[in-house]
Amino acid sequence: MLFGIEYEFLILLFFVGGFSAFINVMSGGGSALVLPILIMMGMDANTANGTNRIAIFALTLSAIMSMRKQEVSDFRFSMKMSLFTLPGVILGAYFAQDISTEAFKDILAWVILMIIIFMILPDKLKSFLIKKLSIYPKFIYPIMIFVGFYGGFVQVGVGFILMLALQSFLNLNLVNVNMHKVFIVFIYTIPALIMFIAYDNVEYVPGFVLAIGNWIGGWWSASLSIRKGDKFIKIFLVISLLLMSLKMLDVF
Repeated sequence: MLFGIEYEFLILLFFVGGFSAFINVMSGGGSALVLPILIMMGMDANTANGTNRIAIFALTLSAIMSMRKQEVSDFRFSMKMSLFTLPGVILGAYFAQDISTEAFKDILAWVILMIIIFMILPDKLKSFLIKKLSIYPKFIYPIMIFVGFYGGFVQVGVGFILMLALQSFLNLNLVNVNMHKVFIVFIYTIPALIMFIAYDNVEYVPGFVLAIGNWIGGWWSASLSIRKGDKFIKIFLVISLLLMSLKMLDVF
């Protein structure tokens, strides 16, 4: 036992952190695997939500460093997008302090439902929608404010929302979408984490164990996503969506 926590839980958190980081960088939704583990350890939804932010911070920083090493970065544009998330994230993190576990699950279920509906649309219809959205690139700015609010409030599944927004409104390929996504999440995680710490909704030992797993998983998966390209990322997008939906349906 370390700081009152069973070693088995800490080992589990490390491996879950690594695997969730891999999913987060490739597509999104890794936090849906982490949060049930934290709640199983006895945390309420607010503390689990806050503790996970330590891991998200480590994950995104690791992924940014890995991508930059491989010369895949556009910090100026990523920062521009990130700044639009900040008003929303502060407001979202404020409201998140009183969210109940049941409300947390309900919100996640609706997000997954919307994502799945979009994913099962015929390819021709999706291409038509993306083409229509791409002619309104300035809409990306209010979308970023919403992303900030949702990210500060719940975080789970924000990767899917970001990927859809960046790909649709800006017509970017998935490698560049991933590059901007991890930077945006890194920037807005800073004020969100500060808010959760201020409200005493962070457990540091589990958070740092998760962060170590996230750092390793984030570095490796960021490198892999660049080498494998769009097709490989799409495969993980579909797999992670399927796992999340099955989890919400209590299939496992």
